[in-house]
Amino acid sequence: MKRVNILNILRSKATVFTFKDILLASSEAKPLLLKRRLNYYVKKRELYHIRRGFYAKDKNYDRLELATKIYTPAYVSFETILRQEGIIFQYYSTIFVASYQTKEIVCDGQMYSFKKIKDTILINNAGIESRGVYSVASKERAFLDILYLNKDYHFDNLAPLNFDKVFALLPIYNNKRMVKKVDLYFKEFHASRT
Repeated sequence: MKRVNILNILRSKATVFTFKDILLASSEAKPLLLKRRLNYYVKKRELYHIRRGFYAKDKNYDRLELATKIYTPAYVSFETILRQEGIIFQYYSTIFVASYQTKEIVCDGQMYSFKKIKDTILINNAGIESRGVYSVASKERAFLDILYLNKDYHFDNLAPLNFDKVFALLPIYNNKRMVKKVDLYFKEFHASRT
């Protein structure tokens, strides 16, 4: 990998790179040679090795970005988004991700919880927002993702939700139980405001 290619990687908006990303950017024909060169850049502290096959510009990489690159396709959702949006108050240090499989891993001191959702839901971009190099669920999509996996879930504050958007996203899940549950939450929310 030529020096200029490392500089291009470092100038990128992304903070996390897979080995495959770097291989494609480098045009290197020999993966073993590329691995040796990457090890050299890690030793020189020009790259940070996060875990096998994952590198970052430095230790201050975006952990949400890494979360969506470990297993793809994926997007940040569930408690991570609901906490950021003030819908739940419980603090979770774990980053929750919608993915094609269920798995929990610890990487570089951070817990990641991947929750499997049906492929037709996972690849549907409705209610998914781009944050540059990775995707996150809107608060309405995260709310529905939680309901998809949990029959009963306690939400602390439904005021931030736009229920028009919730009802617009609901058909993605094709789930009668969820329709009844959302109707119930909607009625309870409006009853509490009157």
